[in-house]
Amino acid sequence: MKIKNLSQLIVELYEKLSSWEEDVVKDSGLTTTQAHIIDIVGHSGSIKMKDLAEKTGVTTGTLTVAADRLEERKLLKRKPHESDRRSYLIELTPEGESYFKQHHKFHLRMTEDLVSDLTEKEQEIFAGIIEKVLGKI
Repeated sequence: MKIKNLSQLIVELYEKLSSWEEDVVKDSGLTTTQAHIIDIVGHSGSIKMKDLAEKTGVTTGTLTVAADRLEERKLLKRKPHESDRRSYLIELTPEGESYFKQHHKFHLRMTEDLVSDLTEKEQEIFAGIIEKVLGKI
């Protein structure tokens, strides 16, 4: 396969996944970035702002603004880190946990739909390829 064709497929996949995600998120009143923040915190548990910024691919300044808005909506909370007085941990509130569980169910359904025509072996290969590619990013 030519790299040009593969590039087009990757861009098309990204666009479709993004569109799918935006359709689900828009009804919540959250931005896609805010939903991803909740998703990451939901999977990781308490996390430092710096680590969360790295995982979301945004600056700590951008993350601070998003975290402020999520805190105002009572979806997450910040608490001082016990051993590092300069940093804060981000945690989900009960409302944030509820949103995370609902959104996580969407991700599971989306994944089931995406791989429904693949055999179990093809799904394993696909997962391995994704992990390998993500290791480059």
